Amino acid sequence: MITRRTILAGISLAPAVPLLTRAAWAGEVATAEDKLETSGLVYLTPIKSNGDESQCKAEIWFAYEAGNVYVVTPPDAWRAQAVRQGLNRARIWVGDFGNWTRSNGAFRDAPEFMATSSIETDATVHARILDVMGGKYAESGWSRWGPRFHEGLVDGSRVMIRYALDT
Repeated sequence: MITRRTILAGISLAPAVPLLTRAAWAGEVATAEDKLETSGLVYLTPIKSNGDESQCKAEIWFAYEAGNVYVVTPPDAWRAQAVRQGLNRARIWVGDFGNWTRSNGAFRDAPEFMATSSIETDATVHARILDVMGGKYAESGWSRWGPRFHEGLVDGSRVMIRYALDT
């Protein structure tokens, strides 16, 4: 039964709702790095020189290590082209929402990072990151994709992009 006291209590708590929402979000942000350790995908987009997000977005396999997200991609993919064109800022969302075009923007509610991107050329880093990816995606087709990534990094048909997360 709704009483006047119940209504007054609800009204008195209403101003706290936005604060509770922010607190819940802050809790989510605090665990965003943990999500980088456990998520199978990140969603990313370059930031254009005017500060807007690029129309190009993707969900992609990645490795996370020491504040950096690494992806392997063909050198003619928009991700690599953006870096070569000097568009080295990117937004990264962490989670798995399937194909970004069919996610209805759900990835936008995921933990988010800004990052600075660069092409990683060090072969020792390549080997280390591919080992991380191999352990992470062992059950997801790594036996097929791992050799392609490795051979591609050697013959130039793939590049590794390092996204240094802003702290």
